[in-house]
Amino acid sequence: MKIAIGADHAGFPLKEEVREFVERLGHEVLDLGAYNTEPSDYPDFAQAVGQAMIAGRAERGILICGSGVGVNVAANKIPGIRACMCHDTYSAHQGVEHDDMNVLVMGARIIGPALAFDLVTSYLNAKFQQKEERFVRRLNKVKAIEAHYMPGTSKA
Repeated sequence: MKIAIGADHAGFPLKEEVREFVERLGHEVLDLGAYNTEPSDYPDFAQAVGQAMIAGRAERGILICGSGVGVNVAANKIPGIRACMCHDTYSAHQGVEHDDMNVLVMGARIIGPALAFDLVTSYLNAKFQQKEERFVRRLNKVKAIEAHYMPGTSKA
């Protein structure tokens, strides 16, 4: 699977560890920055990951900032992006299985590498349960809300 990953300066060190871990799992990684700990703005990385997904350059995304909150808010402004901040493995897989989450968000000042690796594994191994009518129905309602408030936009 091709994974787009991005982080601001606060998330950079954890992003580097997560990037290497995802590559060791056998996935292709599209690293969209940051590339150092110089101050940077989290919305830039949320937008880069979202645009990569919309363009079909990645199937899923991972975003990291200090708390996770900033990139989570910014990413969810992009049509078709369903980003969720997860700091437990249940949410990391359940978000995909029930809600078709396509971007995992983590806070580098909240969790360490060992938990991040567990979250990434749960997230990447999960599949949307599209045969379950209730999950499809609910996802379609989410998409309808998005279409209502963001008409005429392309979606991931």
